[in-house]
Amino acid sequence: MILVLGGTTEGRLAVKVLDESGKPYFYSTRGELQQVCCLHGQRVTGGMDTEKMEDFCRSQGIRLLIDAAHPFAVQLHETVEQVSRKLHLDVVRFERTYPARTDEVIWCKDYQEAVRRLKEDGISRLLALTGVQTIGKLRGFWADDTLRPECWFRILDREESVSLAVQQGFDASRLVFYHEDAPETELLEKLKPQAILTKESGESGGFVEKLEAARRLGIPVYAVCRPSLPASFITVTGIHGLRKVIERLLPDFYPLRSGYTTGACATAAGKAALIRLLTGESLSEVRFHIPDGEELSLPVKSVWQEEEASATAAVVKDAGDDPDVTHRSVIEAKVSFSAQPGIRFLQGRGVGKVTLPGLGLPVGEPAINPVPRQMIVRELSALYDGGLEVTISVPGGEELALRTFNPKLGIVGGISIIGTSGIVRPFSSEAFVEAIRREVEVCQAIGASRLVINSGAKSEKFVKREYPDLPPQAFVHYGNYIGDTLKIADDLHISKVTMGIMLGKAVKLAEGHLNTYSKQVVMNKQFLMELAYDCGCSPEAQKVIGNMTLARELWKGLPEPDAVLFFPALLNLCMKHCLSLLSRTELTLMLIDEEGHIVCRLTGQGGKQLVH
Repeated sequence: MILVLGGTTEGRLAVKVLDESGKPYFYSTRGELQQVCCLHGQRVTGGMDTEKMEDFCRSQGIRLLIDAAHPFAVQLHETVEQVSRKLHLDVVRFERTYPARTDEVIWCKDYQEAVRRLKEDGISRLLALTGVQTIGKLRGFWADDTLRPECWFRILDREESVSLAVQQGFDASRLVFYHEDAPETELLEKLKPQAILTKESGESGGFVEKLEAARRLGIPVYAVCRPSLPASFITVTGIHGLRKVIERLLPDFYPLRSGYTTGACATAAGKAALIRLLTGESLSEVRFHIPDGEELSLPVKSVWQEEEASATAAVVKDAGDDPDVTHRSVIEAKVSFSAQPGIRFLQGRGVGKVTLPGLGLPVGEPAINPVPRQMIVRELSALYDGGLEVTISVPGGEELALRTFNPKLGIVGGISIIGTSGIVRPFSSEAFVEAIRREVEVCQAIGASRLVINSGAKSEKFVKREYPDLPPQAFVHYGNYIGDTLKIADDLHISKVTMGIMLGKAVKLAEGHLNTYSKQVVMNKQFLMELAYDCGCSPEAQKVIGNMTLARELWKGLPEPDAVLFFPALLNLCMKHCLSLLSRTELTLMLIDEEGHIVCRLTGQGGKQLVH
């Protein structure tokens, strides 16, 4: 059993990760006002001291603690550490992401130092954004009879918060309330403080927005540094890292393990190689960032240096329980100094070369896809600003490529280094479909007004712009299981569903393939040429289709008059096959291009006429 502690954004994300397992767990918050939406978790409220937490963990058979509390909840962190040591429990700290500290902020190690610095600097008009719990800690400033400063505290608009402020002797007329939709500059322009005081609360705590608003108005920012955490805590910064740690510590909690993409492995290997080249250090584990900004780590199999100006590192790919041909393959990255500026990618053994247009890479380049390139460039550029050559190799990749579609795509000599998220979600059998069902059940349980389904993180990012007010539980990945996901929505009587789809899957769905897994179905160019003919496209459109390698070539290849006819006709067929699975659900279907634009959308319901 797992116990999650903290009513923060990170706590709610932890709940989402745990609900994916379908197994019971506990979610603890100090008060009852925090919004908690969970399907399989049991809510526990009320603060716990060391004795109460220890008793609870013993009685409920807790095997793992997840500390997702506010970074300044020092007492809770200490309690968790004491209990974990006594009961020999692992603690996972779901930590926030923090921007790098800069000199434009006046950093204070604690509230006492903040009071001293404010007085020394002659601050007489202060807006404190540190919360109601800190009013007493800052009494030395706002209650100073000699200075008599004008001081405001921004707090939550709750009766208990106002009462607590008054109990601490603070003037209620000097309280201002936090409003989620109000821009940070609005309050600053109204009060015109001489300075603001905030906490190093991380990106999810709005620290960046506060800093940017103050910067625009030329207002100095004082910030209290976040307290240090116990060294024994296992730190993660996002949902993928949290799941990976749980899979390692409690192998029976999830039915299927997640994995890493070849792009993530190449990034980790490249960073380890550059660190060896710059410092001589051979890491056994390396931390790196995936595209959404989360920091993950991978073990390094080996690091070596054959030449003074280059170093190589190897990482073994773990695809989790996904049936991936590259599972357990070795991904090597050789990093060499170069006189040319920037980072240049070279083809190593076992990595393919692009020989046909349409893959998003120039002909002749190694088959390292754009997102993995971006990941590698970001990690290496953060360590070294000179020129580098990066050679990615996969021993045995030539043989592996024969079990993929690379030969048909004109990629010769090996596999591709791929991945848009850095993470492999297990695409196998009924367990994956059951995981989708659990996520949809959570969406329904929390009362979300709409279910939004997408193939993965890329399309989800684009569609989220259309629904900024929906909770994260409303967004579910269908992977390749379009038909199964829609059947689940219909079974659960979900009233409104939006489905984002990109062209590669749309051309398969339009032909009636409700599972778009590439090993089961490939793009049918003859079908697409017939569709182009039926919807009135020119002969040029059919020629473009006949010569293309990948579906996404249609975005730039089709003449504009043909595109206006073809894409709506394609989406109309997709809608027809989707609606055949729905008896009552309203479905909005969005076709998304490579840049995230919604090219066309349709709405339909259970066989009714489609609405453009």
